[in-house]
Amino acid sequence: MIEFHKPTLADKEWVTHCLVGEDRRGCEYSFAGMLGWGPAYGREIAQWEGWFLSRSMGRGGHVYLWPAGTGELPKALEAIEADAQALGEPVRFICLTREQARELERLRPGQFDIREDRDNFDYLYEVDKLSDLAGRKLHSKRNHCKRFEENNPDWVYEDMTEEAIPECMEVDAAWEERSREREGASEAQDMADEKRAMVTTLENFRALNAEGGLIRVEGRVVAFTVGSPICADTFDVHFEKALGEIQGAYAMINREFARRIRQRHPQVRYLNREEDMGLEGLRKAKESYYPDLLLEKYVAVRI
Repeated sequence: MIEFHKPTLADKEWVTHCLVGEDRRGCEYSFAGMLGWGPAYGREIAQWEGWFLSRSMGRGGHVYLWPAGTGELPKALEAIEADAQALGEPVRFICLTREQARELERLRPGQFDIREDRDNFDYLYEVDKLSDLAGRKLHSKRNHCKRFEENNPDWVYEDMTEEAIPECMEVDAAWEERSREREGASEAQDMADEKRAMVTTLENFRALNAEGGLIRVEGRVVAFTVGSPICADTFDVHFEKALGEIQGAYAMINREFARRIRQRHPQVRYLNREEDMGLEGLRKAKESYYPDLLLEKYVAVRI
């Protein structure tokens, strides 16, 4: 029997231990994400015979991540299948990589309906690309940064500190107000979930080994971002907010944070800027930076 529970800070050490060496670049394996977004998705985790197991509530019922850790994989899959059976549901896997989907088909031939989940592909960019914005394709991004620097000659970039968090939340509040005006009430729950995840991450900033940066203009915070490591070569960008009325603020915080990660973590190759959730505007924005790697994900449902 798998004893699932809601993730807490006390789980960080063993979860990280299970994921060490796995090189899983997907944002769903970020512990900061598990803790922050857990309540929104009813996420639960378990330590089972050397494996990290995770289940959440999807639209049709419970969904599981592919196990991570060491041990006998067939036994871990059997445990997940027994858990789903106890819930009276078919086994549903989400966020499978192509390799994991193939492994599932090998171990359970013809037993799962496996489909591509484009809306949940992660966008990964090489740190050097976002730091330098070189090449013709990123000409417009360089221009945005140039305009920002010309219009705000006194701008400064700072590392995120606990003392600066209240100022960052003011930026988020301004962003939220503009978003409500633009999107209306339909996005209210999504924004509330994101706000809760952000507050959880910032309240546990140091304990989560999170890092962030902010940009000031005339002493005022106009943009900020927060992220944390996923695996040895990938750093996850959890949140990025800026005052929309300031031209180039988003491009600048993106560039400056990438430069900071390159400086502090030379082993990191990719920044994972997560999925677009099928939102047209978000997809367009992420594609405009020309990702170096689209991390394919698949869903699988027991037939």
